[in-house]
Amino acid sequence: MTTTHAEPPRLRILEAVREGWQAFCRAPWPFVLFTLLTGSLNLLFNLLSSLDQLPESLQPSLAVQLTGLVVGVIGQVVVSLWGSVGLIRGAWSALEGQRPSWRTLSRWDGGAAGRLLVRQLVYGLLILGVIVLAGAVAIGLAQLQQWLVAIPAIAALVVLIYLAVNQTFLPWVALLQGPGPIDTLQRGREAVDPQWWWVVLLGLLQTGILLLGLMLCGVGLLAAAPVALCVATAAYRQLFGTDDRTGLLTPPAG
Repeated sequence: MTTTHAEPPRLRILEAVREGWQAFCRAPWPFVLFTLLTGSLNLLFNLLSSLDQLPESLQPSLAVQLTGLVVGVIGQVVVSLWGSVGLIRGAWSALEGQRPSWRTLSRWDGGAAGRLLVRQLVYGLLILGVIVLAGAVAIGLAQLQQWLVAIPAIAALVVLIYLAVNQTFLPWVALLQGPGPIDTLQRGREAVDPQWWWVVLLGLLQTGILLLGLMLCGVGLLAAAPVALCVATAAYRQLFGTDDRTGLLTPPAG
């Protein structure tokens, strides 16, 4: 009796680009306008959090600066979560062959935003842990020889690059599969590791798309950003499957 082992999913970048572009073309204006809205709000909240950077003659009181900082930081986090959830929902809907409406993109989903926030915080703590550990080792080695500091610095850089690649799809796993924070990180590692260099190439391709949009007087970013996200969503579907296990696309009852 022979046992067959299923081959791991394979990332097909050209197919992901084609599918991502087709998804964007199903509803270009909702994608562009939603990107414009979230980008403008992020810029506004960023300005609020940076009141202390104004010329001294224009700086408001310390209380106003602190209020602006708190409101600005919270606003940026909320808008980033709202934008990520909306664009991923829209891209997923478009890849399913539908034409995402403005409501599909803009509908607030507190549960999805919360899942994404918690997973990103855990990932951030992991990154912080790597940096702190490398710093502690570097301090110890510096007592022996200054040049030894380069060893933990290089090791940390390699680990951070590795983590950045194998957690490329963290937002999609969090929003569409919904496992716990640690399981989310583990799921990304398991799926991406066999395709690691292909995912690196995907990231470079997305960067190229964004740079092309930036070259078009910056305005092109309004289209390039959702195109890059649609491509990444198509790539996610190849590696992780096409199940919406959390009901991200399901509108609220009533």
